[in-house]
Amino acid sequence: MPSSIARPTNPTLWTLTANPPPEFALTLPSRCDVAVIGGGFTGLTAALHLARAGRSVCVLEAGRLGAGASGMNAGFVVPNFAKADPATVRQKLPREKADALLSLVGAGADQVFATIAEEGIECDAAQTGWLQPAYGDDMARILRQRVRDWTELGRPVEFLDAREIQSETGMDLYSGGLIDHSGGTIHPLNYLYGLASAVTRHGGMIRESSSVDRVERHGGTWRITLAGQQVEAGSVLLATNAFTGGIASRMGRTGVPLRVYQVATKPLDAETIARISPHRRPVGDTRSNLFTYRLDRDNRLISGGMAINPLGAFERVGRAVVDRLASELRLPRHPGVEVVWTGTAIMTPDFLPRLYRFGDGFFGGIGCNGRGIAMTAQLGHLLARLALGEQAQSLPIPLQTGRTLPFHRLTPIVASLALAHARFEDWRAGRL
Repeated sequence: MPSSIARPTNPTLWTLTANPPPEFALTLPSRCDVAVIGGGFTGLTAALHLARAGRSVCVLEAGRLGAGASGMNAGFVVPNFAKADPATVRQKLPREKADALLSLVGAGADQVFATIAEEGIECDAAQTGWLQPAYGDDMARILRQRVRDWTELGRPVEFLDAREIQSETGMDLYSGGLIDHSGGTIHPLNYLYGLASAVTRHGGMIRESSSVDRVERHGGTWRITLAGQQVEAGSVLLATNAFTGGIASRMGRTGVPLRVYQVATKPLDAETIARISPHRRPVGDTRSNLFTYRLDRDNRLISGGMAINPLGAFERVGRAVVDRLASELRLPRHPGVEVVWTGTAIMTPDFLPRLYRFGDGFFGGIGCNGRGIAMTAQLGHLLARLALGEQAQSLPIPLQTGRTLPFHRLTPIVASLALAHARFEDWRAGRL
């Protein structure tokens, strides 16, 4: 019986350009091998691996597919850390563990594009590479070392000089930059729909509008209670990202939520595109107040930003982001705002991904830290491996218990202060 769940009422670029959504059964099984709570990239990737392995799997999504971060992001597929690099990871972890984690993260984009190819997902996938231009000579030196570290690990990363970066972006303010040839872009909502279709095609079940009230140990299994119904499962995977309602609070309160606004312009002309993005590579520079952009299939520019003051932020941030695009890229005319949308990312205190153990056979994964598409491909796979019985000691991310951050309710204020500080530092250093 097809799903009758209402689709999004607040449009994003992705809802306006998406393929038809999949249809799901309205019934719930009484039992399954693995229950996955959360139908975003992480949960559906885990479910796909489990279904491929022959396990009966049921995905329980509290709202509709795409209502969380997986449907609200900008579609950048970036296989590294937003706030860490190989040197930082090697300082925090023993060398063997650090390199295992780096290899996992570095292969994230390849895993995304491999799944897209294997499952025939139509999502405007373009593995064109990802550019990280360096602002200033000091940052260029840091990126040169970062390139050396990634190439040591076998990743397709190289350093481009200032002239090469200018030819890629049309911008002459950079001192060089990094290119990771495995990165790229996708239509994230179509990718999510494709993952969901693949899960059901391999025998898994997905249920929307299924908010979980409780997860309790019952004998040798887990009992999941939702809206007066119960499902028993041998294992449970929690993949609810920044959400903090109900069972999701176990994980969502372990990190700092960030409200991020995404903006799409009206389509650009071919001459401008040839100047600012001749190879259609997504860009994210090194300034504290990050400058990013990419193109969609219809030649709209997509970028994003955050708001220090959330009041009236939708219109204000949308206008400011497009103004910045027009100024930084020296566009011949202001492209105008076509659509603005918003979602919530989550940052872990150490900016590294985390795996949690909530009980025997009950695991969770979080901590993409702004690299949601590539990292979720790897987190979902690791969660599936745990549900299949693999020992935690063999995984590149250690298992830990979930601990709520002190004063979690105040973390949005902390994030706003950090954004204000970043903008001040860029202004003081002449980076604005």
